[in-house]
Amino acid sequence: MRFAIVESGGKQYRAVEGRTIEVDRLPLETGKKFDIERVLLMADGDDVLVGTPIVDGIEVKVTVADHIRGPKIDRFKYRPKKRIRVRGGHRQHYTLLKVDFIGKPGEERKVEEPVVEKKQAEVEVEAKPKAEKKPKVEKQAKAEKEAVKSSAKKAPAKTATTKKSTTTKSSSTKTDAKKK
Repeated sequence: MRFAIVESGGKQYRAVEGRTIEVDRLPLETGKKFDIERVLLMADGDDVLVGTPIVDGIEVKVTVADHIRGPKIDRFKYRPKKRIRVRGGHRQHYTLLKVDFIGKPGEERKVEEPVVEKKQAEVEVEAKPKAEKKPKVEKQAKAEKEAVKSSAKKAPAKTATTKKSTTTKSSSTKTDAKKK
């Protein structure tokens, strides 16, 4: 797997062939292809080229995949007893770049697709047999059972409230008797 450390907007990113990287917003249209020329390091297996400060003759070809916004960062200033409450927020703009090729200009070689673990999970899901749909009659029977259970649960609750009311009456009669 070939990867490179590239610089864009004063920041460094690890670019791997076939994957996307998220850089600060670039003024380019979606679908446009261009080259990143500031390559600081390139590694292909055990072969590593380190630049001083950049590696000469290595290009990273990318395609603008999309323009997105990052997560919202909330800001809140509060000063107690002074009625100062200032609320604000920020969302950073990013550009998604798909890395198409890393190497020397004019070099011909196949781009290795990164191994994705999701493919194995999809195979396991497909291997499971699909559940058959059950008739609606059973669903109605379950609903009736739940209704019976809920009414059974409510009945003891009513008896408990009646006991409380009888105890309060008896206590009030005792206090009336003491007053006389």
